[in-house]
Amino acid sequence: MYNLFTGSGVGPCILYLAISIFLGLLLGKIKIANVSLGITWVLFIGIGISALGVTLNPGMLHIVKEFGLILFVTAVGLQVGPTFFNSFKKGGLAMNLMALANVALGVLITYIIAKVANQSLTDMAGVYTGAITNTPGLSAAQQAVTDAGDPDAANRLAAGYAVAYPLAVVGMIMTCIILRPLCKIDLKNEPTTMPVESLSETLNNNTKKVLKQPLIPLFIIIALGIIIGSIPIPVGMDAPVKLGLAGGPLVVAIIAGWLGVKKGWYTTEFTDGKGVHMLREVGIALFLAGVGLGAGGIFVETVKLHYIWVLYGFIITIVPPIIVATFGRLVLKMNYYALMGFIGGSHTDPPTLAFANNIAPDGCKLPNTSYATVYPLTMFLRIFTAQLLVLLAM
Repeated sequence: MYNLFTGSGVGPCILYLAISIFLGLLLGKIKIANVSLGITWVLFIGIGISALGVTLNPGMLHIVKEFGLILFVTAVGLQVGPTFFNSFKKGGLAMNLMALANVALGVLITYIIAKVANQSLTDMAGVYTGAITNTPGLSAAQQAVTDAGDPDAANRLAAGYAVAYPLAVVGMIMTCIILRPLCKIDLKNEPTTMPVESLSETLNNNTKKVLKQPLIPLFIIIALGIIIGSIPIPVGMDAPVKLGLAGGPLVVAIIAGWLGVKKGWYTTEFTDGKGVHMLREVGIALFLAGVGLGAGGIFVETVKLHYIWVLYGFIITIVPPIIVATFGRLVLKMNYYALMGFIGGSHTDPPTLAFANNIAPDGCKLPNTSYATVYPLTMFLRIFTAQLLVLLAM
């Protein structure tokens, strides 16, 4: 019985995942000044359990984390797919240009901190990947330094990532909250929809070929997404860029949601129904619990040695989106719910999207659509810039 709580097998892993998710969701219901961190509490409960000395099988946690993220982005892609391309025509170009500016500001701030504070650019590259909550970027940077013959740098990158990641999650949500008084946003008067071309007749009338087993296309999407996400894209550097395990399924799910409903293979009741919504919530819960349970130990130790990295990471996290999102609201007059999705997508940060969906009224798809609009380009840029930083340090 004792091994159930201390062993490294399947039982303890599932037990602590369940505890982290249960307690996290319970605490997520608590509001202070009408603000709640929601499902993000799952991450902090996991970190707390791990910091207390609970050590679980890292291989199992990694599988749970990645699979949870895949389920989450697949559900998001399916939800926004039917109207994705129309919404992209309306505001997608502006959002992706904003995402490009957001990434550029993050890289610039990281480089300035490294030079001004006399920090190793490689170490700051690790902090950068944590501050933007981008695990594929961390993996790409680690691969780059390993290929360059510096395997010890891979551990320093992981340490910087672990220190910056938890506060980055909070920082993204804080950005969404700060934006309200900064731009004088009144949620009571904020529109919950954006004008897009009506697709209702096309989407809902062509249903003669609706699939009886929606789980079949779901797992085909995941399989194709993983294959596409694993394709290396040469960019003239030592290591190629990939969409990764999250970017690939998201792109395929968006296309499947759009094409599948258009062709009548399945209906909008499936792509935006309770089943897909549940899939999204289960996926993000597993992802956050896996990250937390795997990060607690290294987080505490690294904070003791490099506590200043926490501050550096927070600056990299919060400054670029505040600048860019404020510009989007005041100059481009962008919708606040869409901006919250943009903030999450431009940092490839699922917890921010979960927070945005919690704030948005029922039926409002703007956070999901904005998140998915900027996510693919952002993922590519984040992976590329993480590798760029470590290569500049060599």
